[in-house]
Amino acid sequence: MNRINSVAIIGLGAVGAVVGEQLNSVLGEKLFCVVDETRKQRYEKNGIFINNVRQNFNYVTPEELKPVDLVIIATKNLQIEEALSSIKNGIGSETAVLSLLNGIQSEREIEKLYGAAKTLYGFIIDLQSINLSGNITCMGKGKIVFGEKNNEVSLRIKAIQQLFDEAKIKYETPENIELAMWKKFLINTVFNSLGAITRSTYGGFKFDVMQDCARKVGYEVIEVANAEGIALTREMLEDDIKKNLTYDPHGKCSMLQDTEAQRKTENPYFCGTICKLGKIHGIKTPYCEFLGELLEGTELVREI
Repeated sequence: MNRINSVAIIGLGAVGAVVGEQLNSVLGEKLFCVVDETRKQRYEKNGIFINNVRQNFNYVTPEELKPVDLVIIATKNLQIEEALSSIKNGIGSETAVLSLLNGIQSEREIEKLYGAAKTLYGFIIDLQSINLSGNITCMGKGKIVFGEKNNEVSLRIKAIQQLFDEAKIKYETPENIELAMWKKFLINTVFNSLGAITRSTYGGFKFDVMQDCARKVGYEVIEVANAEGIALTREMLEDDIKKNLTYDPHGKCSMLQDTEAQRKTENPYFCGTICKLGKIHGIKTPYCEFLGELLEGTELVREI
């Protein structure tokens, strides 16, 4: 694959729409935004706005989708099964699939359905955007981190790099993509989970008590990661705490946005994953367990 000429993206929330906006500038009609028929009609009528600018996306239903060079999945983990089914018509013999989902599970699901040869590993960092019913405020477009599982800089990796350069998308192809993914997973499990349960914006982590909570949760993630053969360190967590303080103090993590909108969160894929892996390795994870239970309880009591 020498060049990416067509891309399908599924998920037009705070992540997908922002990435889509940048790709749209170079791909135009060759960027296919996969939505169901109801959303297609609504988006074509009402539009999706980023910083008050209407986006002219090419919306297609799963049935209308044709094979493309690259599929980008930008839903939430809770929608991964539906997303993988919706993109099946876009999978051709040379198609690569790149997930930007949080956590460490989606790539395994892609491999099961479409095979390891089509699966790239990836995620997005430093994105600062809030989606309010199709009106997205974006204060930072973030950076896509991606690569082959074996860390080879393959022809298709080079082709995606070229596309991202043309679209002015910031990216990184790290030496060790799985370590990079676990570093993001550490951030999500700590700051998303704590931000959601305390209703804290990024600015709340300036307080010592919040940083202490971050360490208690983070140390459990690090211990589990090490048991999985991933070289996370406490120094990495300290860097994350410092970096969090450079964000807009009024910015909100995605899980807090979900909580405030009374949507189900990705809690099972953050604290839940650490608790499951902890049991496999015989590692106690009381802080992740309690935090996860609080988040689950918060969701359940809304249904009373």
